[in-house]
Amino acid sequence: MRVAVIGAGSWGTALALVLAEAGHEVMLWARTAEVARAINAEHRNPRYLADYLLPSAIRATDSYAEACEGAEAVVIVTPSAALRSVARDLSALIGADTPVVICSKGVEEATGLLPIDTFADELGNPARFAVLSGPTHAEEVICRKPSAAVVASSDPATALLFRDLFATRFFRTYTSDDPVGVELCAAFKNVIAIAVGISYGMGFGDNTAAMLITRGLAEMSRMVVAAGGEAITCMGLGGAGDMVVTCMSQHSRNRRFGEQYVARGLTLADFTAQTHMVVEGAIACKTLATLEERYGVDLPLTDTVRAVVWGGVAPKEAASTLIERPLKSEFY
Repeated sequence: MRVAVIGAGSWGTALALVLAEAGHEVMLWARTAEVARAINAEHRNPRYLADYLLPSAIRATDSYAEACEGAEAVVIVTPSAALRSVARDLSALIGADTPVVICSKGVEEATGLLPIDTFADELGNPARFAVLSGPTHAEEVICRKPSAAVVASSDPATALLFRDLFATRFFRTYTSDDPVGVELCAAFKNVIAIAVGISYGMGFGDNTAAMLITRGLAEMSRMVVAAGGEAITCMGLGGAGDMVVTCMSQHSRNRRFGEQYVARGLTLADFTAQTHMVVEGAIACKTLATLEERYGVDLPLTDTVRAVVWGGVAPKEAASTLIERPLKSEFY
């Protein structure tokens, strides 16, 4: 199958490799012609995961039209903040029935829409959309280390199509009918990973990290259920699985941002300038406020991360405020 992968960051590059290993012809869209030329000439992405050789089945372009020409499936791996503009740019280039899987994570701030809904809003035919998420760091997927992800769609045929599209001997895929739950989990786990990173950067230990992860899961599940998702999704690959790996792995840019930047008094701008990477959790802690207000859900960890990253609250002050909150039952 001919597959267009829109986004040549680390995750887009790793997914392109998975698709090529699965036997597909991959056209990878890169933001710059320089990156596209390097991938075609040297079979390496010069900006992300540059040490790894890419299969010859992967070709690259900086043209949306060229990337989507003849595509039988489209994979979206762009920063969440750019999703609507990307959807609009692609709307005239993707067939009305072409299946699309969203691998970006976040919430649109102005509308509260999840990525799958943003694309459906611009392109129509919601049944052909799916989302892919799970505990899958690009740095390990590119090495072909065994990993697993969940593919969620409201349409069973779409979920099965993308399940089989990505399945290889090292990348297992499972299906779900709960894209709302999977996408909300994907947004939340990045926020909690920042909190865990900050806690380690402040000198706290594994007990504190475990507290933040489990309370983060409770916070996540409250929002998932309020938004119409399924609580059990929070215990799966897209929920607990992705939460654990994002909070505890040294590959996690969200944890690294919290631990090595926020806890040391550095900013999001510092991280972006030095790594050229997007901290999705920093965006999500802002955009989730739209859903928090809409559904009236209590999100103390998300509120705290937002106050530290965007409100200038010192991590030590934020930690004191959290620990002094009134005691409640574990699940409410």
